[in-house]
Amino acid sequence: MPAVAGQFYPGTASGLSRTVKELTREVKEKLAAVAVVSPHAGYAYSGAVAGEVFSSVRIPRKAVIFCPNHTGYGEDAAILSSGSWRMPWGDVPVDEELAARLKEACPVLREDATAHSQEHSLEVQLPFLHRFRPDFRFVPVALGRLSLEECRQIGEGAAKAIEPDSERPLLVASSDMSHYVPDAVAREKDRKAIDRVLALDPVGLYRTVRSEKISMCGVIPVVAVLFAACRLGATEARLIKYATSGDVSRDFDQVVGYAGLAVL
Repeated sequence: MPAVAGQFYPGTASGLSRTVKELTREVKEKLAAVAVVSPHAGYAYSGAVAGEVFSSVRIPRKAVIFCPNHTGYGEDAAILSSGSWRMPWGDVPVDEELAARLKEACPVLREDATAHSQEHSLEVQLPFLHRFRPDFRFVPVALGRLSLEECRQIGEGAAKAIEPDSERPLLVASSDMSHYVPDAVAREKDRKAIDRVLALDPVGLYRTVRSEKISMCGVIPVVAVLFAACRLGATEARLIKYATSGDVSRDFDQVVGYAGLAVL
């Protein structure tokens, strides 16, 4: 069952469809993205950023979604390679063939449902993909505490797995940025992390987040996806939209930052 339906987003199919349409728009010239970075808070706070990201890029039929493991349950590099994800409108199928290729190319990944069972950060991406590609299939990957080398192995393995596809799956990295700091601090710190993404510098991002003590919960998924994108020939990244929770709540003393980026 969905972990946060009715909390982070509307729990009914009609309510969710209405909300996602309000948070997205029709864009004629869509970007041919290798990967995107999208936030995962409640839609009232981060939905406008996520909506703009998915509105701006072409959505292929398949996606691989890399999310952080907030709960600490299960494996630190967890994949689900069969079954489906229950959402308010129905079940979203896992692409078993693509998952098998990912497991073969990324020996670090372990089959594990526990890491996904109560995790919201992947789930909240699915309605945006469904909005523009109702028939999409995906592979869920939850990442915990991994070394830089493990991020590299996963990212480059993922690139190897999807490189031969005529229509490459979209790589989605789910991450919020700074957590519970003053708005000005969030914007300053987040800019340092964003600049490393814009530079297509996964090593720099990993090290900057640690040295600057940036509370970016999805840094591991973003680093892994950047390694993959670089291996796949990405040449640039663009900041699509940035906001903080203060933009909605008007409480600027303790905010969470949200960045939406596309890697091309």
